[in-house]
Amino acid sequence: MIEKIKLKVLDFFATVFLAFLIYLDDITESIITIFVTVVISLVVVNFFFMPIVVNGSSMYPTLQDKSYGFSNIFARKVSGIERFDIVVVYLEERDENLVKRVIGLPNETITFTNDTLYINGTPVDQSFLDEDYVKQIQEGVYTGLFTSDFTITLGEDEYFCMGDNRPRSADSRLYGPFNQAQIVSKNIFIIYPFNLFGLVE
Repeated sequence: MIEKIKLKVLDFFATVFLAFLIYLDDITESIITIFVTVVISLVVVNFFFMPIVVNGSSMYPTLQDKSYGFSNIFARKVSGIERFDIVVVYLEERDENLVKRVIGLPNETITFTNDTLYINGTPVDQSFLDEDYVKQIQEGVYTGLFTSDFTITLGEDEYFCMGDNRPRSADSRLYGPFNQAQIVSKNIFIIYPFNLFGLVE
């Protein structure tokens, strides 16, 4: 009788121990899954994509205030910086990332006259601008020009970046040209608002 009780007790503890091992295995698997997910997320965020939030109307109507999305760090490193790329630039004095568009490249002379962009004296089309919005500003009460006239010659590692909403953008006209190290990513993929979902050009 005692032997039977001992066997039942041993059987009970063996069952409990086995259940504990299975539970521990599940927990370990969950921990490993979480760990791998975190590591992959960190790698993706630091080397491939960075989350962005658009603050303000400086890129309107291309991008809206409080738009959420991602920008491509990897593309910036692989394909470099090209004219009219939408980029994320880091502004050290404000410890803030800004979303702007590259207008001028190193060693170029950038001129705006009567809302026409000239690169080294040659007129360049700005087809990315919303014509209706530009006309609305030009004919509005604030100014007769969408982009105020100016000329600047860039240095060896200088990029002139501006917001698409020229009258309401604090950009290279205020902060000066940005260097390559300040341009942390390019290309914007919007996930919210849903009507803007997709890659923005």
